[in-house]
Amino acid sequence: MAERNVEAKLKKQLKQDKIQLWKVPYSDDAQQPGRAHMQELAERYAALLRLPGSEVAEALEVIRVGALKRGERNQTFRESGVATVELLLPPRDGGKKSKMSMETRLDVCAQELMDRIAEEVGLASFKVILNGRTLNAGQRLDQQGVGNHSRMMVLKAFDAASAPADVGRAHRGFRILSERDGSDDLQDAPFLEVADQKGTPLKIPQREKKALILAMGLHEKGRALMKRKRHDDALCHLLQADVHFSECGSALLGVVDNHGVLQLDIVWCYQASEALSCLDDGRQRLRLAEDCFVRCYGERRQRLLVIKGNTGQEDVLFLRLRLLQSLLAFVDGDDLQARQRLEQVESLYARLSPDADKMTQLMVLGFSEREARLGLRASRGDVQEAASLVGRRRREREELRRRERQKRKKNKESLAVLAEAGYGARDAAAALRRANGDLERAFQILLDASQAPPTCEANLDQKLQQLLYLGFERSAAEAALASTGGDLQSATELLIDNWGAGPSEAAPPSEDEEPGTSSGSADDSELVNEVLEDIPGDEDDYLDPTLEEELQLLNAIKTHLARSPDQ
Repeated sequence: MAERNVEAKLKKQLKQDKIQLWKVPYSDDAQQPGRAHMQELAERYAALLRLPGSEVAEALEVIRVGALKRGERNQTFRESGVATVELLLPPRDGGKKSKMSMETRLDVCAQELMDRIAEEVGLASFKVILNGRTLNAGQRLDQQGVGNHSRMMVLKAFDAASAPADVGRAHRGFRILSERDGSDDLQDAPFLEVADQKGTPLKIPQREKKALILAMGLHEKGRALMKRKRHDDALCHLLQADVHFSECGSALLGVVDNHGVLQLDIVWCYQASEALSCLDDGRQRLRLAEDCFVRCYGERRQRLLVIKGNTGQEDVLFLRLRLLQSLLAFVDGDDLQARQRLEQVESLYARLSPDADKMTQLMVLGFSEREARLGLRASRGDVQEAASLVGRRRREREELRRRERQKRKKNKESLAVLAEAGYGARDAAAALRRANGDLERAFQILLDASQAPPTCEANLDQKLQQLLYLGFERSAAEAALASTGGDLQSATELLIDNWGAGPSEAAPPSEDEEPGTSSGSADDSELVNEVLEDIPGDEDDYLDPTLEEELQLLNAIKTHLARSPDQ
């Protein structure tokens, strides 16, 4: 972190003074340093920036060598079309991340690059991330934004010892749950109901609702992995969640803060994974997060005040936002901006760290540690108001659960009526979802569907050919189309999630099965149980960090800033 800060300051100064270190007199014809001129420059900049001379000299040499290498690679790319990409590799044996460069043409499929990474690095299952997006193995590198000097992260997808962390497996589990929404017995799964900050269910199109549930589910899985300090695994899930959020309309994302929280979590994983090379992507994500919070909460959080009656709990999101903004400013060499943001962080931290005595008072009244902490944050330390807020929140949750139970009971009764009429459970559940629970309308939907012409076999073959053109194996493509009922987009997503392999639940479900289940999928229940284990029972869990990690980063930035004089 400190090295990046010094290098950023020196690069700004070099640009301002129009000094090119790769040219004479700072580099000779043999690309060796012009020692006298480099030493003189180091002494001058050390005095100007008030930094140790040896540290400045070392940083200048790093910049000089990097500029020479960049020039060589530019020439190679111009002459042969061979680009050089930089890879940030996962740590080995508990060590730190390492870097390596690799030459490649850009008009080849990403799979070719991935095969070389697998061979040279010795990874069996991994993902390659560029600017927060996972490379598609079947597409060309240049079509996905890869260029000369591109910096990419290589993340282990999962390993044999932690198969439940596999993002493809988690994705299938949440897809099953999204299909079951509103028609099952999952009494402890309130996350399946898409709601605003107050918990009021939102009426949104089924396609967007499904995408949002998938996004939120994968986000929660990623957050669970973050709590276990498995930030690389978490990042795989968070980035996949971001893909599904992009399928939701902007109107929907304007009333839920999930997308903003996700951006914060992704950037947090960047810094926790020592992936400072991803900070360009991080800057954009922090802007998205702040914009999201402004839309959802109001410029001065007035909308949040109307909805919830307080703004104290959401302050933890702004603490992390300002903390990450301070980090980015520091590694950019902007110490003044870093200090300003850090002052805001320290103020928020002092307010959001609950007093131990007040916590005890509330817990004696029968509130949990989480309820006490959230209550004190919401009330800004007022014990009596905190108790009132927590009590009211308990009553609101119970009312929501009561309404959910009623909704499930009504859906079950409607499903039973449709089953007696001879309709399969899967079709009946789908019709009820489209009809928003209206039994009469669901009957009409099913009747219309029964009179529609059957799916054209030629059309299905055309979809298969499209998948084959993308580079997927025929058997896997056929299984994916069968599993998704012929939906081309869903089949493509499923193949990408499974790294081109067919889904284990390839056989289509029979019409008599429950929605979201499959006779060809013996492990559906296991998948569902796995993903539910990581879903918090309290929807306010994301507002309840202990702030221990935030304090560690705060102190680290503060220590680094202390050695740098005010500019």
